Amino acid sequence: MTLIEHFLPRHQFSERHACAIAASPARILDAVAAYRPETDPLFRAMIGLRELPMRLFGKPDHQRASFGIDDFTLLGRDETSIVYGLVGQFWKPNYGLVSVSDGAAFLAIDADDVAKLVLAFTVNRDREGQTRLVTETRVYCPNHATRLKFTPYWLLIRPVSGLLRRRILSSVRKTSEQGELHS
Repeated sequence: MTLIEHFLPRHQFSERHACAIAASPARILDAVAAYRPETDPLFRAMIGLRELPMRLFGKPDHQRASFGIDDFTLLGRDETSIVYGLVGQFWKPNYGLVSVSDGAAFLAIDADDVAKLVLAFTVNRDREGQTRLVTETRVYCPNHATRLKFTPYWLLIRPVSGLLRRRILSSVRKTSEQGELHS
């Protein structure tokens, strides 16, 4: 069983993107782990736009730092995958995040009013010696009411999410291949 299957075998929403990288699987996963989306100007702009209602209409004492990779929890890593998790009411201006300490805590959450999201990066070596890096996002909504709240949000953010995932892949490829050339 893959890590993504372990942490979120059932889901209603998913998105996958992939690229080939001329580097070792370990180097690629290290680059994934080191990647900071906050360094991407497009990511910062899109998160700023997404958070504008919260910043304009939220109570000052309920403001939070901008959303980023630190909001995710590392659920697991093995020789072929890194999986991050997030739990919340993502359709709310403040994301409605639920604190998750680790993979066991993620699996233990059984609430009707929140969605569970996993973001996985998986590497597979092909016959030509290149490694294929796949990023997959999955979201599970525990009931019809939660799906009804999440669906419009998913439809709105999915195009931007896909663009940002492709930019992550490109950055990881560049970092991994540069590192491979100098090793």
